[in-house]
Amino acid sequence: MKVLITGVCGFVGSTLARYFRERRDVAALEIVGMDNLSRPGSETNRRPLLGDGITVLHGDVRAPSDIEMCGDVDWVIDAAANPSVLAGMDGQSSSRQVVDHNLTGTINLLEYCRARGAGLILLSTSRVYSIPPLASIDVEVRSGAFQPVPSQTTVPGLTSAGVSENFSTAPPVSLYGVTKLASEVMALEYHHSFGVPVWVNRCGVLAGAGQFGHGTQGIFAFWINAHLRHSALRYIGFGGCGYQVRDCLHPRDLGRLVLRQMEAGDGGSRPRVVNVSGGVENSISLLQLTEWCNARFGPHEVASDPYPRPFDIPWMVLDSTAAAAAWEWCPRVGLESILNEIAAHAEEHPDWLRLSGGA
Repeated sequence: MKVLITGVCGFVGSTLARYFRERRDVAALEIVGMDNLSRPGSETNRRPLLGDGITVLHGDVRAPSDIEMCGDVDWVIDAAANPSVLAGMDGQSSSRQVVDHNLTGTINLLEYCRARGAGLILLSTSRVYSIPPLASIDVEVRSGAFQPVPSQTTVPGLTSAGVSENFSTAPPVSLYGVTKLASEVMALEYHHSFGVPVWVNRCGVLAGAGQFGHGTQGIFAFWINAHLRHSALRYIGFGGCGYQVRDCLHPRDLGRLVLRQMEAGDGGSRPRVVNVSGGVENSISLLQLTEWCNARFGPHEVASDPYPRPFDIPWMVLDSTAAAAAWEWCPRVGLESILNEIAAHAEEHPDWLRLSGGA
């Protein structure tokens, strides 16, 4: 089986490629990757991937002719995107660039899959869920972290395990979120109209060693690296206390699911769209993350900025019950292991924040 991974020199794409290469049961898997190398730090992954026997092509998903040079494949894993929730609004990229990267690129891949008889696995995001109902969830502070008030029953799609696939995806969801949501809809339409095998994985916050983190994306890697270097950190919004919560997922756990999805082919009656996350057990607030860093590296003061940014939400944990039922999947890499992995990498790479554009 031959697999194309777009965004292969990014954190998620490169981790998936290495994970597939390490798995003895899929040793015959041929991996070709494509990346436009536009993300700061991505060039550092190119040589190690080549050393692992992975073909790495310099190309851009916005250019159909670049995708064509990859030849025939059985599956495409779409891991190329501008992943910042503030993309198109932060002065670092234009709204048109976000749409071209995240939506037009996926459409080009779908056309490629249709012509080549390949399947597509779309890596989507928790940020497809509607911001107003997320912001309206009643939360209380417990052990330095926001937690939903258990008695509330007024938010459809909110379960004791988190935000389920039934939660609203109505705008506003951010430009990033809406391009990923539109990509999901296009992928499902190509599945129904042309028979393209499609799986959509709405991922929680992906985290691990070697992630290119900054203040709006890759927050776990950014926070740990910045804390270690005594760089400026701020609790932004929600009173400036750091109570906001996210769950985290290691890409290797995502890789186990992706392998099962490729092996399943068209997959029969399984749901096409599932949440994939670390869940409640792998969730943590920024304040709790700071306390973890203080214990590991020594104390570092974090500034307080009570004014929220656009699209900030107090709490986001995805409910992966559907993935567990359909694929017998659950995360295996725990929160402590992920944080320790990031910390060890940060200690070994003193220039990582500068290299990855986080400083």
